Amino acid sequence: MTIIQVRDLSFTYAGSSKPALKNVNISVEKGEFVLVVGPSGGGKSTLLRCLNGLIPQFYEGEYSGKVVVDGLEPDKTPTYMMSQVIGMVFQNPQNQLFALSVEADIAFPLENLGLPRDEIIQRVEEAMELLNITHLRDRSPFELSGGQQQRVAIASVLAIKPKILAMDEPTSFLDPLTAAQLLSIIDDVRKRLQLTVLLVEHRVELAAAKADRIVVVSDGCVVFDGSPRDFFEFYDSHLYGVSSPKVTSLSKRLKTHLEKWNRVCLSAEEFEAEVRSLVSHL
Repeated sequence: MTIIQVRDLSFTYAGSSKPALKNVNISVEKGEFVLVVGPSGGGKSTLLRCLNGLIPQFYEGEYSGKVVVDGLEPDKTPTYMMSQVIGMVFQNPQNQLFALSVEADIAFPLENLGLPRDEIIQRVEEAMELLNITHLRDRSPFELSGGQQQRVAIASVLAIKPKILAMDEPTSFLDPLTAAQLLSIIDDVRKRLQLTVLLVEHRVELAAAKADRIVVVSDGCVVFDGSPRDFFEFYDSHLYGVSSPKVTSLSKRLKTHLEKWNRVCLSAEEFEAEVRSLVSHL
């Protein structure tokens, strides 16, 4: 079932002569994990803003094409309604946190929606459990680590119970270990809640193996849309402004030089399994 449909989408920011997006066409199925990559300034963040209605409702410019998200047209639907369908998580979690406690931050959007008190309490509890932050409920968000803050920001979005989780480089302010842990939690939550996930991320090595699809956006255009394994195996990712996971580059070389090496790997776990398989046949 298609949950996102984008047809001939173009957008040029006010004051710019260069389109940020040019005739973009993509569709996303319900429950998919789509990794969106490409060079900085290529149009990735602009695409997400078009999906949740921030463009054209809050960003002025020339907009054309059609976007449908779970039956709604974001350019014509109030953003408070779109937020209940597609939740947005930004790079810097501090931009989404402002209350005096974690619990209050997660409850705030639910209060804005006018939900009954009992339902708010239940949703806050569920969101904190999902992100493993129940023990932080009374802490000030600004006393937390970057990884904890990002979990709180994600919990505040998930409490609304959107069908789609869109994240714009959520690991940018995190160290590699914390970033890996966060993406693992996101993947686990996606599976448990059967969410559709769109992830804009430069740390491709942390997300490639988890994604069902990879969409490469460069110079405002979608230049690749397909399997992450196919992209890294058959394309030179650096030509598209995308760094290849180190384990992928190594396994590509081994596949070229070793007859019994079967596949290009996207993660250390896949690489280990391939090595074990190779050794067992020696």
